[in-house]
This record gives sequence, structure tokens and C-alpha cells, in this order.
Amino acid sequence: MGVEPKQLHVVFFPFMAHGHMIPTLDIARMFVAHEGVKTTIITTPRNAPTFTKAIEKTIKSGASSINIELFNFPAQEAGLPEGCENLEQALGPGTMDKFFKAAAMLRNQLEQFLEKTRPNCLVADMFFTWSTDSAAKFNIPRLVFHGHSFFALCALEIIRVYEPYNNVSTDMEPFILPLLPHEIELTRSQLAPDLWKYKESEYKKRNFAIKESELKRFGVIVNSFYELEPEYADFYRQKLGRRAWHIGPVSLYNRNIEEKIQRGKQVSIDEHECLKWFNSKKFNSVIYICFGSTIHMIPPQLQEIAMGLEASGKDFIWVVKNDDDLGGFEDRIKGKGLIIRGWAPQILILEHDAVGAFMTHCGWNSTLEAISNGVPMITWPMFAEQFYNEKFVTQILRIGVPVGAKRYTTAPSLEDVVNQHDIEKALREIMEGNTADGRRYRAKEFKKLARKALEEGGSSSSDLSALINELRCLST
Repeated sequence: MGVEPKQLHVVFFPFMAHGHMIPTLDIARMFVAHEGVKTTIITTPRNAPTFTKAIEKTIKSGASSINIELFNFPAQEAGLPEGCENLEQALGPGTMDKFFKAAAMLRNQLEQFLEKTRPNCLVADMFFTWSTDSAAKFNIPRLVFHGHSFFALCALEIIRVYEPYNNVSTDMEPFILPLLPHEIELTRSQLAPDLWKYKESEYKKRNFAIKESELKRFGVIVNSFYELEPEYADFYRQKLGRRAWHIGPVSLYNRNIEEKIQRGKQVSIDEHECLKWFNSKKFNSVIYICFGSTIHMIPPQLQEIAMGLEASGKDFIWVVKNDDDLGGFEDRIKGKGLIIRGWAPQILILEHDAVGAFMTHCGWNSTLEAISNGVPMITWPMFAEQFYNEKFVTQILRIGVPVGAKRYTTAPSLEDVVNQHDIEKALREIMEGNTADGRRYRAKEFKKLARKALEEGGSSSSDLSALINELRCLST
């Protein structure tokens, strides 16, 4: 008789934002699919619903349990309104710093929990930089989850160490990122202003703390797969000397319709209505437009998108915020377009045969979900590492067309508005002609590789097994 594997307890501590919580839940479910692994997800009361439905489903499927541990979020102590527990509620310039301050106040609760439960591993979000020291107090290995690609991790580190933005005299003058396997150019306008404008800033301090804690931690979990970015997986591990395991694309772990619909918030459209609309459309004919959960478009920009869509004549599905005013646009495009207000079942949409392209803000979750479903992209980055992801999609993978966004901004103004002609041009370029066919062919090849990576013996499946085995060895 074989020896039963020792029970392994892995604790996940995602940052309180949907772009961080959703992939963390997928990863926790991937861990518990391995025999003898149990997991706990730490979150706050108002963020718990993101996890509970999916967890009930996992338990019904017969997998080991995923437990939820609730921490009180000290919103008011940090100067935030009561009930403000998610980054999406705190996107203003001053408010965001208060939110990070409140998140740092969770340290005591984490240490009490670790002391009491003594798990075998803590997988903590990159923003919880202090958690490395907290875990070390109890001799618990800490893994970092960034939610970035290998390419973005490499680019961010090269920029931090070499500061190539100091070699140019204007914000629009391009500079090259040294040492990377490809020649990648950026401009200062595409970087966070706090990075290059000021000697000291909260952003710089946070960045430095993230890198410091990354160097002291046990390793890094990356939501990517080796075949997508082999040169950057090697560069990160060999040239930058980081220990890392690629275990993605984690979204592909959602296999049935129910799992795909329950991912994230309550969807704002009936899936049958959505699929019925799609089924009336031709193969590869629809453009899906969605800018993620933290981006707000100003009214003049919404109008330019609407006019660009009308002028292009393409069928589309567009996800907007509940309070976005589109004028009479919705009445004019009946049959041609579908407007979803609120949260959309993104994976369900991207995997539909009718979808021919995705206009995206280039958040890594959305980007990888498009890659996993073989969908070319119109890239429209705004902030965070989105400009790096645009370079990766358009220049390295060559499966995207940039819309022409020039400036890093968390609060778009009139000078950031992309006009309807540039939008229409990008819509046509992604959908028409031989180069569009070439992009689509490459995207479909990456889709095949993504699925293969998660199969038994595939690169991501093997990396996850190797990580779990290493954690088991450490715990004996």
C-alpha cells in the first residue's frame, strides 16, 4: 500500500481588488485538486461573496475544502468611509494611499492567524510586502503572487535597476529597455509619473518594498505558461535570479458554464440571452470591448468609442459601467451591438466562436484570457503594468493592434481622449485583411499551447506539481 501524502495546508492572502482575488481563487482551486492539499483564503467580510459560491461548487465536486478566514478591514482607522473594503471603491489619488495604509494594518491579524494555524505555506499578494517578515516569524515560507506576466516582471525590474528613463530629455522621446531579449521601447509618458518625476514618492517606496520582499521570499507564482514567453521565464529565473513557478493560465481551470459565470461578481446579463445574441452572429465577426473593473471612461471618451464603432460597421458587445451615459447610442445600434452594464461573463464571451477581437485595457488577467481563447486584441493601456503588456501583445506575440494610448493615467482627462478615427482604424485593422488573418492564426496557436500547458505532463501542470512536492518536502 502506498504511503498517504502528508496533509499540506496552503494559505492564500489576495489583495482586495477583483483583478487580484479572482486569479487567487483559481489558484487555490488548482492546489486543492492535488491529493492531500487543503487551502484557506483570507479576505474581508464584504469581499467574501467573490469566493463563497465558487467554493461551494468545489466542495460539491468532491475536492478538498477551501476555507475562508475573515479579517476585519480597518477602513475608518485609515480615514476611509465605513464599508470601503475593495480597491474599486478607493480609486481617487488620496484615497488609494489610505486604502494601502488600511491594508498594511492587517498585519497583526495575519500574524495571530499564522501563529494559531501554522500553515505550510503563505501565498501573499505582492502588495502585502510585510507578509514575508510575518511568515518568517513562524518559519513559514512565503510565495508572492504578482498577477503579472514574466515579461512585465522582467521589464519592471530592468526599469527599477537601470532607470533608462533618465537617458531622454522629453516625456515622448523613446528609450530602450536594456538587456531584454527583444528591443523594447517605452516613453516616460507610459510610466507612472511617481516613478520618474520625483526622487521620493509613495509609489517608489511601495515599489522598493515589493522588490525587497520578493528577494527575501521563498519564490514567485506566475500566472503564465512557459511556451508563451520562454525567453522571459528564463531571463527572470536565470539572469535576475528569481525562483518562480508558472502555473497558468489559471482561468482555464474554470471548465463548466456555471464556473465561468460565477467567476467574480454577479453577472449583469442572463447568459442565455447573451449566448442567443452571439449565436445569431457570424464566425469571428464580433468585437468584445471591456476595460476591466477599475477603469472609468469619461463621457467624451465614451462618445468617441460609440462613434468609432458606428463608423466601423462591426458587430460588437460592449461592457460599460452602470452609470455611463451613452446618449441615444443604445437605440441606434439595436441588433448590431449589445451593451452590458456592470459585470460580464468574460470567459464565456471570449471563448465564443463569434468573437473575432477584444478591445482591452491590457490588464494581465484579461490579456491572458484572450490569449487562452485565441482572440487577437486591440490594446488600450491606461496604468499599472498595462503599457508593458501592450508591448508584449503587439510586438513580441504579434497578436494585437494598439489604439494609440500615449499616457499613463489613473484619472483620464480630455487630453487623454483617443479620437473616433483612431478607434475605427484599429477596429478595421484587427478584423480585415491578410495581416488580420496572420494575427488570428498566431492567436489560435497560442490557444492550443495554453491548453496543453495545463494538461497532465504539460509545462504548467508539471511546475505546479513540482512546487507542491517541494512544499511537502519542506514540511516534513
